[in-house]
Amino acid sequence: MAKNLLIVESPAKAKTIEGYLGKDFLVKSSYGHIRDLVKTDDAIDTENDFKQKYEVPSDKKAVVSELKKLAKEAETVWLASDEDREGEAISWHLYETLGLKEDKTKRIVFHEITKPAILKAIEEPRTIDYNLVNAQQARRVLDRLVGFELSPVLWKKVKPSLSAGRVQSVAVRLIVERERDINKFEADASFKVVAIFTTGKGKEQFKAELPQRFDKKEEAAEFLNACIKAIFEVSSLEKKPAKRTPSAPFTTSTLQQEASRKLGFSVARTMQVAQRLYEAGRITYMRTDSVNLSDTAIQAAEQEIVGAYGEKYHKQRRYKTKAAGAQEAHEAIRPTYFSEHTIDGDNAERRLYELIWKRAIASQMSEAEFEKTTAKINISTRSEDFVATGEVMKFDGFLKVYMESTDEESEQTFDNDGDNALLPPLEKGQPLSLKSLQATERFSRPPARYTEASLVKKLEELGIGRPSTYAPTISTIQNRGYVVKEDRDGRERSYVTLTVEQEAVVEQIKTEITGAERSKMFPTDIGVLVNDFLVEHFNDIVDYHFTAKVEKEFDEIAQGDKEWTDMLKNFYGPFHDGIQDTLEHADRATHERELGVDPETGKPVSVRVGRFGPLVQIGAADDEEKPRFASLRKGQMIETITFEEAMDLFKLPKKVGEFEEKDMTVAIGRFGPYIRHASAFYSLPKGLDPMDVTEEEAVQIIKEKRQKDIEKVIRVFDENPEAQIENGRWGPFIRLGKQNIKIPKGTEVEKITYEDVLKWADADPKGKAKAKAKTASATKTTKKAPTKKAAKKK
Repeated sequence: MAKNLLIVESPAKAKTIEGYLGKDFLVKSSYGHIRDLVKTDDAIDTENDFKQKYEVPSDKKAVVSELKKLAKEAETVWLASDEDREGEAISWHLYETLGLKEDKTKRIVFHEITKPAILKAIEEPRTIDYNLVNAQQARRVLDRLVGFELSPVLWKKVKPSLSAGRVQSVAVRLIVERERDINKFEADASFKVVAIFTTGKGKEQFKAELPQRFDKKEEAAEFLNACIKAIFEVSSLEKKPAKRTPSAPFTTSTLQQEASRKLGFSVARTMQVAQRLYEAGRITYMRTDSVNLSDTAIQAAEQEIVGAYGEKYHKQRRYKTKAAGAQEAHEAIRPTYFSEHTIDGDNAERRLYELIWKRAIASQMSEAEFEKTTAKINISTRSEDFVATGEVMKFDGFLKVYMESTDEESEQTFDNDGDNALLPPLEKGQPLSLKSLQATERFSRPPARYTEASLVKKLEELGIGRPSTYAPTISTIQNRGYVVKEDRDGRERSYVTLTVEQEAVVEQIKTEITGAERSKMFPTDIGVLVNDFLVEHFNDIVDYHFTAKVEKEFDEIAQGDKEWTDMLKNFYGPFHDGIQDTLEHADRATHERELGVDPETGKPVSVRVGRFGPLVQIGAADDEEKPRFASLRKGQMIETITFEEAMDLFKLPKKVGEFEEKDMTVAIGRFGPYIRHASAFYSLPKGLDPMDVTEEEAVQIIKEKRQKDIEKVIRVFDENPEAQIENGRWGPFIRLGKQNIKIPKGTEVEKITYEDVLKWADADPKGKAKAKAKTASATKTTKKAPTKKAAKKK
């Protein structure tokens, strides 16, 4: 038996570390937390210093039992969970649950899984840091109290099955308020003037812009007319050196933002892939708000940069963490070995690793150097000047490796804003010829909706949440249905252009698509309803400054500057009183809005959140005739739906014609618009409005779907028509009724028998019960139960 038992959180990490330690060490995984608060109301004793009641969940009992046995046999138990507060709490739970002894237990931490880091940690063990444990306990207890006491209020006053959380509710508030800002926004139009000039030397030409804009079309037209006969010359020329410096290495937040922009990863996916890279020993710990690099890392980066690019590309930099309440002194996220430019792994792992490598290497590289030229062009008939700018890169520096993206890059633009890459050689007083001149109507933009990554950035700026909480917070608000992340189509908008053509100003009306959204976060009606209720009755819980203050108090507990039970007492007293007061006095929230009166019946038309989601209602509950209801469509919201849009919802379902002597009906269901025909459902293609579907289009949709279904089926078994081999997204599979069965690798599809199907169905754990029921009915002729009369005759 090994003298030393070393316990880590994950099996992948255990496997990596085991390779670094000798035969005296046995490395085992706890598979994350091994115990949690009981699910009942008595989990926290608020009268007795918030004492907690824990339990080992059933799926962890075998793990705990094995670890207990191994811990008894070992001379020393090493607790090697992660180095943050969550990891410290896991070590404490292991210590308590396994009944470990202080003199036999050592706590070690490391921020990278490399042999030197593990061996160094073994040489420098410590005891459990109870300040960190208490900070994590305070967070866990406070969040449980908020959730357990607030959720029943929402069930009673808003809607059953709802839940609330401290950080999640603030995140929802940010999204709701941003949506309202966008809805209130009124775009201002102005005219932007752009000219193309030529120098008369060969094909030399460049773009120049008028710095000011015109509010009115008439003012822009007047300016263009004045330019028709004008003389243009370079009035001033200025050349300035410019530098661009690299960004700091990644923190959790900046990695999530950049992986979203550059790789299209969700916050949760970024953390999953980063976790795998960390556990495989590829990168340092991925939950950190520090931009610091260790001396070893700085030296390794220098060696790599000088070796690969030369001395002039290297510049040593030390970054300071600016994040409010930055946690323990971790390192930034970086590769464990800078010499590994790429790694083996799946596509996501390779791409994220390369992003981390480039960012970390670039942070230790020289500035990029540019020469920026600004030319002013005088107009003989006007007092304004055109301005042309150009930028020439003199030395690429860190840009040889990496350029940071911005959120604005993903916003669609029509402004032709870019500078000239390079201006032709110009001289002061040089005459220029006007090649083209255009004034284009441009509109001010509303605030941008949040992406997952920009929401993380905002939470970090406000000091709300910590590296370990961003991803779960964003997953939770989506899972609870308070927020949806989706694409939405833009709408067509007209704009005016004024162009100088043959010494005259020509006006044209053009169109553009505006407001298209990709992977943006939208509040749902239920999210708005819950947010408004919390803002009204529990403003502290969703107040940005209050939530940031609570995070700061957790930091003070972690540093040993604050007693965790005192902090909880100060919070819980007023909060609990507010719960009681709201239960007794608050009205039920419905988010109801009157839209108008139905011209046909004279009954009121209203919109509200119903049992199954947002709906429009014609009539009242106490009317003799039952009210009519219609669900809101995707993208429609209670706050913004118009009377006309609401009434359109009652035009569906509608008959669009007949096919094969049966009606075709268009309607909208849970999964979007569809055609119903002969008890079958056919989804409408994206972009086709259900109100506009013609009989011909409906027939075409039905025929195309039938053809696809025919092509999908490879073979139907004679013994049971419900058993068939189909072509799926990942190759052939077997469908047996409602059960999908994988075909074993290497099996020839043509040789599969019905007996094979039954055998594989029975072996499939997911569908075992279904398969038995299905196969029984398919292979046996069951007798009908005798009628009462038949039974009596017997």
